[in-house]
Amino acid sequence: MTVRVALVGAGVMGSDHARIIAQEVSGAKLQVVCDADAARARTVGDSYGTTDIATDPLATILRQDVDGVLVSSPDDTHADLTIAAVAAGKPVLCEKPLAPDAEACLKVIAAEVAANRPLIQVGFMRRFDPSYTAMKLALDSGQIGRPVMMHNFHRNVSVPDFFTGQMAISNSAPHEFDIARFVLGVDPQTITAFQGKGATAISPVCMVLETEAGQIITIEVNNTAAYGYDVRGELVGEAGSIDLVTPAHARLNTALQSATPLAEDWRPRFAEAYRAQNAAWIKSIETGTPDRRAATAWDGYCASVVAEAGVKSLEKQARVAINPVEKPEFYKRLGEKMREGALE
Repeated sequence: MTVRVALVGAGVMGSDHARIIAQEVSGAKLQVVCDADAARARTVGDSYGTTDIATDPLATILRQDVDGVLVSSPDDTHADLTIAAVAAGKPVLCEKPLAPDAEACLKVIAAEVAANRPLIQVGFMRRFDPSYTAMKLALDSGQIGRPVMMHNFHRNVSVPDFFTGQMAISNSAPHEFDIARFVLGVDPQTITAFQGKGATAISPVCMVLETEAGQIITIEVNNTAAYGYDVRGELVGEAGSIDLVTPAHARLNTALQSATPLAEDWRPRFAEAYRAQNAAWIKSIETGTPDRRAATAWDGYCASVVAEAGVKSLEKQARVAINPVEKPEFYKRLGEKMREGALE
């Protein structure tokens, strides 16, 4: 079958998703591009092979010639559009965050539980990145023994002046929150966030999370690193450790120096992860079975709960407990089914 995809949101990330769906994923067709800005939708549609554009997202979701919905519109629209897709019985891949806050995430979860079908995948693409895949396989295979610590570094070239330490936690760090949960297979119980006294509003933020299994997770978010986009990590076990290796096609040796280029933003670094994520989503629509790596709506909620606790910790300058609601039986059963598959 060919899965006909409606792209809702044709900005920077939406344009990338359009290219991936139209050119890099077999079995998928970019059916319609929807954006509040008709000219932007037309530009993206023309670039990737569809003349069908729209400006009404709810009407687009309801179209009979749409099999799946990819939401990459502004963050504050994610919850309502995802709920609309679920109500229409359409599988949806929603860019993170699932919703602007944990309470709104619960409304999305309630809609999927009521539908009693796994229709939502959240765009935590790092789960599909080859380097994180290798890290998880090293742990699951027993090569490094029982995990004791996980270190994470997330550095951006720059951000707008209005960015704050709280935004570093709520906007940047959720990728680290999710991948730590995914790799370790446990939930964090507490979080402590730090930002140097007297620092500017966008100075680096450091976090320490403690899991229910006793591991320590450290996270640095530096949004003004200046030198390039740089994501690093190390998982430390009792019998060894494993580091992430940033993909690089070449190293330049000249003038008594050796240099490896860095990306300007996240898209080149995680290009393969996005492709694999979108391909897995299309396959899940074809087969009716979610990929075991995929982030569910529950995972989206958990990331938001950790982020909100982290913001509270930064404001209070104290360790804060992370207290999600009880996991619905629907997601417990879904998790068991997803774990039955083999990690590719």
